[in-house]
Amino acid sequence: MTVQTATNFDVANPSLAAEGKKRIEWAERNMPVLAQIRARFEKEQPFVGIRIAACMHVTTETANLMRALKAGGAELALCASNPLSTQDDTAAALVSEFGISVFARNAVDRDGYYRHINAALDIKPHLVFDDGCDLVNTLHTTRTELIDGIIGGCEETTTGVIRLSQMTKDGALKFPMIAVNDTDTKHMFDNRFGTGQSTLDAIFRSTNSLIAGKVFVVAGFGYCGKGVAERAKGLGADVIVTEIDPTKALDAMMQGYRVMPMTEAAALGDFFVTVTGNRDVLREEHFAVMKDGAILANAGHFDIEIDVAWLEQNAAEKHNKIRHQTDEYQLADGRRILLLAEGRLVNLGAAEGHPASVMDMSFSDQALTAEWLLNMASQLSAGLHNVPTEIDKEVARLKLESMGGKIDKLTAAQDLYLNSWEHGS
Repeated sequence: MTVQTATNFDVANPSLAAEGKKRIEWAERNMPVLAQIRARFEKEQPFVGIRIAACMHVTTETANLMRALKAGGAELALCASNPLSTQDDTAAALVSEFGISVFARNAVDRDGYYRHINAALDIKPHLVFDDGCDLVNTLHTTRTELIDGIIGGCEETTTGVIRLSQMTKDGALKFPMIAVNDTDTKHMFDNRFGTGQSTLDAIFRSTNSLIAGKVFVVAGFGYCGKGVAERAKGLGADVIVTEIDPTKALDAMMQGYRVMPMTEAAALGDFFVTVTGNRDVLREEHFAVMKDGAILANAGHFDIEIDVAWLEQNAAEKHNKIRHQTDEYQLADGRRILLLAEGRLVNLGAAEGHPASVMDMSFSDQALTAEWLLNMASQLSAGLHNVPTEIDKEVARLKLESMGGKIDKLTAAQDLYLNSWEHGS
């Protein structure tokens, strides 16, 4: 089937489309659940007449989500949620091979980033998809004229959910947003197994360093932090966890990790990965005591977890890109600090992000939630809402089935027992 090239777009190199198509189709092989959903959408056309603006990582996995929505009849505009995560060949393929408007170039500057967000919003969307809340924030600050036309949207990241929660608390969020990030099939698998594997992959690609026998500091022990810590430990690292939450810190300690404040860990670590969603997790007081050659990476959504501005202003010398996505800052005393992916989301800035097989679940959640939202939006108040449990369980069931797994079913007696208060001990 011939697809007409999108007429409104901004991508770096349209000639990369053929290569991008190959990579998108490769990812599709490992996204069987989303493929089933796309096939149903194509028959039922739930998004006919619906315009969707998405601010997401422009990767092969996201491309397959866009294909599913387009198959369901949606008009789409996609922009990038991170300047370093954009795969230029994927962007080109979405435009030329799949007829989807894309506004994304790898390494675009801040002005270009927001120009692309505004270009995506120019379609006057009914639904919005966000990774980090920048698109929703733009709607509530500089594009408020579009708010009345918004039915609702989905948020994919922990950072974005934090921001939306605060907007809801302050009464600032003007339409329903669904916390896709908080589904079990997202945070238990995407955050843990996806972030864990892809973060270590980024460190390998950037530094080719041996992890075994090294001190590996993980800042934050949420699902993403758990995944990074597990993978580092599995490779033979001595893992230290830093936390502000006593329950999470206790969990880390009882899993065998050392737990201490960053002020202590900073002098011990060979590798540092921040996964908190907060700012200035690694800063001047920590840089001052780090080992020569310490390697710093951020696996949180925004580039504020490591105080890169301090390094830029205070390093005696800077050596750009001494390896793939690796900048070296030499301090006045001669110590060198290595920063990966400019302090941006390392698994997408220095590697390819999560494997397609895990994004299959997250993007299936997105697709099904968008369909549900169209039907339910009139019953939802402005603010942050959870994905219905039945959607999450259906995605888990389909994924398990695709992997050859099977589960038990309750007998009639078991079902009665679980749903009755009359049975005593």
